[in-house]
Formats: sequence, structure tokens, C-alpha cells
Amino acid sequence: MQDSPPKLSDYRDASGRQARRKLLHKPGHLFRDRYRIVKVLASGGFGVTYLAQDGVIPGSPLCVIKQLCPKVNSPLALERAKRRFRKEAKVLAKVGSHSQIPLLLDYFTINDGFYLVQEYIPGQVLTKEVRRYGPQSERHVKQFLREILPVVKFVHRCRIIHRDIKPPNIIRCADDGRLVLIDFGAVRECLGELGEGSYQNSMTQFVGTPGFAPPEQQALRPTYSSDIYALGMTCLFLLTSKTPIEFDSDPKTGRILWQHLVKLSNRFTDILEKMLSPDVVDRFETVDELMRALVLEDYFDTLQPGLSYQPRSMQPDDVMEPIDGYLTPIQRQAISIRRWRSRRQKSNAQPTPNTGFPMSTGTASPNHLF
Repeated sequence: MQDSPPKLSDYRDASGRQARRKLLHKPGHLFRDRYRIVKVLASGGFGVTYLAQDGVIPGSPLCVIKQLCPKVNSPLALERAKRRFRKEAKVLAKVGSHSQIPLLLDYFTINDGFYLVQEYIPGQVLTKEVRRYGPQSERHVKQFLREILPVVKFVHRCRIIHRDIKPPNIIRCADDGRLVLIDFGAVRECLGELGEGSYQNSMTQFVGTPGFAPPEQQALRPTYSSDIYALGMTCLFLLTSKTPIEFDSDPKTGRILWQHLVKLSNRFTDILEKMLSPDVVDRFETVDELMRALVLEDYFDTLQPGLSYQPRSMQPDDVMEPIDGYLTPIQRQAISIRRWRSRRQKSNAQPTPNTGFPMSTGTASPNHLF
């Protein structure tokens, strides 16, 4: 059955969940002579996500279609939003080359709806994983960070801040167990309120999820470190199964109070505390810095005895030799003089033996040492 996609402005303006549901695609509906809807995966005021089949590709593989609805109030604003959407979609196509990010298959606009067609990743999000199996151990959370940090590093290298890292946006693929990062905030930003002549308004819309977004992101000043804070909150969810609103915070510092809820090693506790610092200055600045801290954490117990080593004080006879073992003639002469003076001081400090013979008061010249 051929069908044109519903106008999301009608969907957005409809009152009540049932009224909105009636405006959605139904299973079996086909549009663009290509995509056949299988079911609705999610819906909300922001848009609708469908599971569909691509009829053009042999075998009709599954794909995910995200139908997005910009909040615009004029034809001019809609055209501006479309241009920005195409620009951000091209960025998504670039990052989609990573194996842990869904591949962008297609993007287009119809009426007032914006569409992204992405690779379907079979599996379940981390939220369902924790709800099903319970909180995870420190070892599992460390492994989670080792797996997800490389993809976040890749995203940052593409000059993109994800801005919405959280358990529902991370899927564990059922085929190979890899973690996949979804739902970038960059495209969502271009769907903000665009009034007549207010093109910059889209840049002043908060993008993210309260609780997972740090203070600077809520103040519309996100940095790469903002994604590190969101990862820290994700780790807390994996460790405790609690959402951000379930944690108390220090009214003076704004820090999340969580350490009494889970027992971790001191070193990993310090790493999480730094990830969750409300002040961006005290947080890990880059993913590389965080990855180095995790690597050192694995070997901290082995390195600790060496880190606490205190060198013994220098003795007069000690010789400081260069790393390559070579000594110049002047260095060798200086060392010999120090040794001679050291032996002389030791000799003068000892009592004179009573041998019945007078002791010689002469001293040997240091030149005989060469």
C-alpha cells in the first residue's frame, strides 16, 4: 500500500497520545516507493522512529527511519532548517564510517518532515541490559569504558560533541557484542525553534538529557569534556542501576554523592570523581587523558612500590656516572680527588694505633692515583 508520510506538524499539534498514534505510519505502509514500515520503535514530541524494510536493496534488509519535526513558524524558517539539516546529515554520514556508529544510508525532506535512514543494529540498549541483569561490577564497567572510549575519541576527532551520551543511546549488538553509539545531538540542534529572521535561535536550544548533561552544557557551552561527564553518569547507572535524578548532590560543590552506594577501588573511585566533576577545569580534558588514567589504573598496584621508592643519601665514595658510561679526563680526576679526600677524612677520624713507632705525618699526593 502506497502512502505519503504524515505531516509531523499535525502529529506535534495533536492533543493526546491516541490522537498522535492515529497520525503515524501503519505497518505495511510504503512511501517513497522504497521503505515499507514494519513497526513504530519510538515516538514523542520530537519525532517518530520506525523499523522498516528497504525494498530497493536485494533481500529487503531492515533499516531505521527517523522522522524528525522541526519547530518552525514560517516557510523561510523551514528552508533554513532544511539547509542546516542537510549539512548536519553529511557530518553524520562521515562519522558513520566507524564500526561502532550506525551507517547513514539516506537522508531527505518531505513536506515539513526531515528523514534519516540508518543501519539497523539488532540488540538492546544498556538501559534494558541493566534492568534485566542488574548492576554491573567494577570490572565490567571498566571494560565498558575501554570499548566505548575509542568511538567517542573518533567522534571528537571529527570535531563533533555528541551531547547526548546515556544508556538508552548505547546498544550492545546482538551479532558480535560490540557497543554502538546512536542518536547524535548535532542534527537535533537544527530542529529547534526557528522563528522569522531568527536563524541563530537554533544555536541556543539545549541539546542533551538533564542529569547526564554537565552544567556547562546546560548553560549552552558544551565542550568535548561534556561527553566525558555523560560517560561518568552512564558508569554510575551501570554500577547502581540508578538514574541521575535518584542521586543527591552536594549543595556547595554540586558534586554527585554516590560513593556510599557502591564499593570500588580507590583508584577507580578517583577516576570517576574526576569524570563527574561539575567544574570543567577539574574534569578530564580529553578522551586520551582518561584512557591513560585507565591504563595506569590497571598497573597501579604493580607500580606503587616503585612510585614510593626513596633514593638513599649520597655517600662520599658514591660516583655519579653519566648514562652512557663515558667519563672525560677532568671528570675522572675529580672523582679520584673526592675518593682521596674521603679516605683521608676516614683515616684522620680513626685513633692512632700504639705500635711503638712514630707515625709518618706526610701525606701522599693525589697525583699518584693517575
